[in-house]
Amino acid sequence: MWKLEIGKGGPWLKSKFNHLGREIWVYDEQLGSSEEREAVENARKEFWRNRFSQKQSSDKLARMQLARENNPCGIKPEKITAKNDEEATESAVLATLRRGIKYCSSIQAYDGHWPGDFPGPLFLTPILVIALYVTGSLNTALPLEHQKELRRYLCNHQNKDGGWGLHTEGKSIMFSSALCYTTLRLLDEKAEGSGHGPMEKARKWILDHGGVLGVFEWSGVNPIPPDLILLPSSLPIYLGRLWCHFRLIYAPMSYLYGKRFVGPITKTVLELRDELHSQPYQSIDWNKARKMYAKGVDLHRALLMNLKLQEDLYQPHSLFQVYLAEFLYRILEPLFAHWPLSVLRKKALQEIMQYIHYEDENSLYLSVGAAQKTLCMLSRWVENPSADTFKFHLARIADYLWVSEDGMKMRSCGSQLWEAALAVQAILACNLAEECGSTLMKAHEYIKRSQCFNTSEIFADFMLDYQ
Repeated sequence: MWKLEIGKGGPWLKSKFNHLGREIWVYDEQLGSSEEREAVENARKEFWRNRFSQKQSSDKLARMQLARENNPCGIKPEKITAKNDEEATESAVLATLRRGIKYCSSIQAYDGHWPGDFPGPLFLTPILVIALYVTGSLNTALPLEHQKELRRYLCNHQNKDGGWGLHTEGKSIMFSSALCYTTLRLLDEKAEGSGHGPMEKARKWILDHGGVLGVFEWSGVNPIPPDLILLPSSLPIYLGRLWCHFRLIYAPMSYLYGKRFVGPITKTVLELRDELHSQPYQSIDWNKARKMYAKGVDLHRALLMNLKLQEDLYQPHSLFQVYLAEFLYRILEPLFAHWPLSVLRKKALQEIMQYIHYEDENSLYLSVGAAQKTLCMLSRWVENPSADTFKFHLARIADYLWVSEDGMKMRSCGSQLWEAALAVQAILACNLAEECGSTLMKAHEYIKRSQCFNTSEIFADFMLDYQ
């Protein structure tokens, strides 16, 4: 049975606040009574039955555990039910507010914050699994019970047509479908089964939409030049001027692109190439593939001839974007592969990696979000697979994993302080603060202990260098 643990440290972990608010899920097969185990299984079955109409989990596993810990007797305030045509009385409203506050207090952690899921994007979990597979750390970082819950999550959020959306409520797109299918295969799901299983349905959707847009050569990718970091800081396209979330996606991706890094070509990778492409892998025109989308027409040709654009293209590219990509691909990238521009490329990669170093150290290897953390982790492994920095990254994976009745997923990021602040505001808005003093005192202490009063202590030399 799974258990949520709060504030737990461990080897290879660093913390400025003694792991305050840290949330990790651990599995203990001896844990839980028969009634508690049955409640968990019932929650899982209920989600599976309603997965197409109720796509978001209700976070029942965490809430059941916290409610048991905070209210072991299970006493609940009386429920008030009003008819549609009945006017709400002041006493009924107050009783309902008290019931809500009582429930809110029952799912508060002992340190004062409110643990909870932060899900949505379906591409985060696959990116993590693929990165761990490439680095040979999959079974170490994600033991069998973790992998079982990851498979449950991906199967629970597969759409009726066999694909996966960008997020849990999105229509099927090639990007997520390819990633989720690949992830299930890396988690030991077989490509063939009963003929009507999730893998067959997913593969049919992918092939019906023109084949996968991944698991292929770098020559099939539009350029991601790392050299932006060498531009003058006064230019609007200088890397340091980009939004932090975009910047920390671009930096590690451009590093991997600049290195032309390729992971181990395993038996599973070769099988995926055969399963997901609509033509033999060896015969694919990669220059053409980099301009294609699901059920696609060549993007350049579509723009020139005013043809219908592909279904996965959310925002049509301008001709400027198309020609810029062609210029980078056909002219600039070949030049950077040879002296003297190869010297600049080497320097750009060093600068990019130095920036990733700063981000890792200042965030204690958490980064600003899930995708950024995974890409930075992979980049550090490419830089030096045996370095301690990769072990620091592996130790922080648990911070992003969350277990609900729909399975285990990688959260977008932590929201502990945010949730605590919002919960306090909601309680105060009810004008019943005097009735929930213990809850508010714990929340106040958590918020106070979460504050960073000395930025130089946190950011150190990075602030001076960045400025």
